[in-house]
Amino acid sequence: MSDRKYRQRGYQDSDRDRRPAQGGPKGPQEKPPADRIETRADKAERRALEGRAPSVPGFHEVTRCARCGNTFTDAIAADSRCRRCGADLHSCAQCESFDAGKRFECAQTIPARIAPKDARNTCELFSPRVTIERETHSQAQPQAPSSARKAFDDLFK
Repeated sequence: MSDRKYRQRGYQDSDRDRRPAQGGPKGPQEKPPADRIETRADKAERRALEGRAPSVPGFHEVTRCARCGNTFTDAIAADSRCRRCGADLHSCAQCESFDAGKRFECAQTIPARIAPKDARNTCELFSPRVTIERETHSQAQPQAPSSARKAFDDLFK
């Protein structure tokens, strides 16, 4: 009688007993050729060289107000304020090093705690918090202000 529990074909069938062992228990390991492996960096570089399709959204860097979420394009000066809510922009709440879980609520080594965190300060380690966001809208073509009027007039021609 055989050492198999079941007599169906395929159950525990293997050719491991008939084949001589080479290169370990699973046999010789072959690596795919190096020219066939494409890394993420290679794919990104290839896409950059080919250009991206106009329908594919891209990414852009955005600086936002910590209080209201308004976006900024220009650099943040020491006396900058948000145009929408009036919050100080050169503050700990706007800094990329701001971390409520760290000592003095700052990831940088500072000698003393700066309070309040949303008020203007003169910290030399300040750098604005920048986030990378997906572009979800296409650039709109500026239209003449009379285009709505022209469209209305075209209805009656």
